[in-house]
Amino acid sequence: MKSLLYISFLFSIALFSQERITTEVVGTFPIKADQITHIDNFGALFYTVGTTFYKKEDNQNYSYSNVQLGAITSANAFNPLKINLFYKKFNTVLILDNRLSDIYRVNFSAIQPYKNITHISTGSDNTIWIFNQDTQHLELFDYKTNKTRATTMPVESEVLDLTSNYNYSWLLTEKFLYIYNYFGSTIAKIKNDGFIQIDEDNGNLIILKDQKLYFLSKKTSQLIPIHLPELLIKQFLVTNESLYIYSDETLHQFQLKFI
Repeated sequence: MKSLLYISFLFSIALFSQERITTEVVGTFPIKADQITHIDNFGALFYTVGTTFYKKEDNQNYSYSNVQLGAITSANAFNPLKINLFYKKFNTVLILDNRLSDIYRVNFSAIQPYKNITHISTGSDNTIWIFNQDTQHLELFDYKTNKTRATTMPVESEVLDLTSNYNYSWLLTEKFLYIYNYFGSTIAKIKNDGFIQIDEDNGNLIILKDQKLYFLSKKTSQLIPIHLPELLIKQFLVTNESLYIYSDETLHQFQLKFI
């Protein structure tokens, strides 16, 4: 009953709150990258350029490249001890340790039943969330046992984005934003009102719509506008209320201030 009430509470998320979130500029950093993957609490930067994945810290830099698999489609370093790299062309995921050594490889074309994967994200333990395009299911996949631990109901439209933490996953499609728990059960199904990208921070969401960012708290059903200077947002991510926006080969860092 509580789940049903929660779904009803969040389903119509059309009105914006009168609250707003301001930002304070922390700094800017020049960088050339295809994707900014993650920035952890200690300032370590994870990003991709072509076939190479980089981790840059104050005292140590690491890189990983697999020429045979080619360009990296996406990367996720939410768990810096089990980083996952996705190579869509080869339907393959690599798991790296914190020094970017290859510790697991999953070729979904070689697993029965065959899985045609388009999006991945980190789960807990030895799992990753994978979206199977052929079945239109989001699955929680254990890469050590090659078994699916949980499967969601099929979705009805094209997937735009996927993010997760250890307990929940958020799947953005052209029609809806779905929120799932660790068991694959639907917690909420929200109409997509122009959302094109999402990122998660402590269970809250930052949503990109019309080149503007909005905050969706896990405790409310209202989108709160984030006040920002004019920027062409190529990519954004959030770490502990620090907002990073990648634009024009520059990484902009802001501190979120709730009013």
